[in-house]
Amino acid sequence: MPVITISRQFGAGGSSVARSIAERLHLDIVDQSLIAEVARRASLAPEDVAAEDERPTTLLDRLALSFSPLAAGIGMAWEPPYPDAAYDPRREVLELTQQVVREAARGGNVVIVGRGGAHILRDVPDVLHVFLHADVAFRQRIVMAREEIDEAKAARRVHEMDANRAAYVKQVYGRDWLDVRAYDLAIDTGRVGFDGATEIVLAALQVRAPAGT
Repeated sequence: MPVITISRQFGAGGSSVARSIAERLHLDIVDQSLIAEVARRASLAPEDVAAEDERPTTLLDRLALSFSPLAAGIGMAWEPPYPDAAYDPRREVLELTQQVVREAARGGNVVIVGRGGAHILRDVPDVLHVFLHADVAFRQRIVMAREEIDEAKAARRVHEMDANRAAYVKQVYGRDWLDVRAYDLAIDTGRVGFDGATEIVLAALQVRAPAGT
């Protein structure tokens, strides 16, 4: 019952490789379905959950949460965006995301894409953690074709998404997103292609040593 986490630089083919692995091994994919499930449990719109996905809380967000009670105390008009002023939707989304990822791993036969899966499940035995990376130019070409945007926009998207993911992992898990020690495999999809990455992951599943050996 394989469980695989795939962390990825933006444009390195995380969804494509996950889909290929899932098709070959008849696994489920936890990717966009995770957003839908978290939204259902949190009673939020899926687009609101997606807006929090793999993004750090900004300094301004944290300051707003910190100073909002002070504003009320000094007579400033302030209304919380939620009925319960103590409710933090970001924390709710994060906790539910971690819960859904752990539940998926317990069920087995799953590929988990992003969402800090390698860090959520770092102490769970027999999970294969994969990191996909590639040269920036390669990833920009992928993003240009996939999103039908020009080179300048693709460059911005790659930079922003990579920065968001790195900051998210650092902020939430205190880890360096690019530290290969968090992963069992680090694969350059710009060199081996998406099909090649799939074959490497499948081979690793065959030869890896069980936990505790």
